[in-house]
Amino acid sequence: MKIYDVAFYCAGFFILGILFASLKLNFLTIVAAALLAAALFLFFGYFKKSRNGFSGSARLFWLAGLSIIIIIGAFYYFAYDSYKIKNLNIVFDRKINFEGLVIKNPKHGNQQQLTINLKPPYSGNILVKLQPYPSFDYGDVIKFEGTIKKPEPIEYADYLSKEKIFGVADFPKTELVAKNQGSVIQASLFRLKNKIIVNFQGYLPAERAAFLSGITLGEQAEFSIGFKQAMKNSGTTHLVALSGYNITILVMAIAYSLGYFLSRRLTFIITTLIILGFVLMVGAEASVVRAAIMGFLVLLAGQVSRLYSVRNAIVLAAFFMVLANPKVLRFDVGFQLSFLALIGIVYLSPAIQKFFKFKGQGFLGWKKNFITTTSAQLAVAPLLIINFSQFSLTAILANILILEVIPPTMFLGALLGAMGFFSNALSLILAWFANLFLSYELAIINIFAKISLPIKAIGIFWATVYYLILIGFVFYNHKKCPNPTA
Repeated sequence: MKIYDVAFYCAGFFILGILFASLKLNFLTIVAAALLAAALFLFFGYFKKSRNGFSGSARLFWLAGLSIIIIIGAFYYFAYDSYKIKNLNIVFDRKINFEGLVIKNPKHGNQQQLTINLKPPYSGNILVKLQPYPSFDYGDVIKFEGTIKKPEPIEYADYLSKEKIFGVADFPKTELVAKNQGSVIQASLFRLKNKIIVNFQGYLPAERAAFLSGITLGEQAEFSIGFKQAMKNSGTTHLVALSGYNITILVMAIAYSLGYFLSRRLTFIITTLIILGFVLMVGAEASVVRAAIMGFLVLLAGQVSRLYSVRNAIVLAAFFMVLANPKVLRFDVGFQLSFLALIGIVYLSPAIQKFFKFKGQGFLGWKKNFITTTSAQLAVAPLLIINFSQFSLTAILANILILEVIPPTMFLGALLGAMGFFSNALSLILAWFANLFLSYELAIINIFAKISLPIKAIGIFWATVYYLILIGFVFYNHKKCPNPTA
């Protein structure tokens, strides 16, 4: 077996063990399943050896040995979980005084949400909900008086646990103890982000400034309830979510737009630099870094012509992410959407391109954007329906129409955010052009919100049938297009 195949299967079996453990299967059950898989590989290996010789059965013998790594993955998950719980010291369901450090950029809106790292004698992270004022910042040390409760229901507790949050406190009394106690670099990045948002608000109408903040920085605090619903109905919410799903699509739109004018190599370099700049601008949080890795892998897929290279890049990225935090595999929908969108773009895009007999990129890359958007949307549709109870059949068209102009909008937004610090006159000019694109994008969102054809429920059985059909479609067209990364 080739070394890249060994790496692929090692990472894949480790991830499978993580998945089994996250499904809360008993460890002994997982061990038995891994041993059974090893036995089956050995059985079919010896059967194939008797007919075709050792060369035909070598891969199966390798898989028999490597399948034991499933046990290692499961053990790692349980060990990680036990270590995090062991190091917790949180008093639940009792009114107490406690102090903590704000370790993430607070979420603002109708209320504040602070991620707090408790100070001794307590330890662990909790989520604190407060009134909008007084407003707190990253790096603040705050004294609280209130009750910490365990998150409920269990699904919400699992969701918070992947963020290493194990308690919630609703509207306790607060007292600011100290400021600027966090990372100087991260605090500076958060301040820069907030100042850029203020620049947007100073030169654009409120709703358009909010949308520009969303697509460039992932900030949704100023979104109205009606606008959030319109984005949900039109299937465009991903445009303003800091996940690998939206960054994957946006990166592809930017890359193909640049690729229309620049060389492939230069497009790759510039788009990679845009990803790095984006990560730094929004604070380089773990979720953003994961999303950026997804975007980079899409670019890599366009650069690498060998199928196994892209395949290994995807599975090794997943391996390192679950190694850092095994909870994300099952409890982070953004993580799941990221990989499904990426897999759709890498494997489904060539099949769609072959099916529709598309050649070239089209004007401003519309053909590539169509293929990219359609592939990603088809790949994630069941997951969106299961988790968010809605997927619009018109979302693909809405996204194609919007993604054509997202790259220039983001470019103008970046210039406006920067120029707002230096020149009022140039900022007004940039805002005028940005306003044209934003008006068009908001019009598309509102139109498709009214004509959406939603699917609000799908069972596991039909989701499975759906993915089997997609897999069959890919394999059928793969025969005609043997290089899916070309």
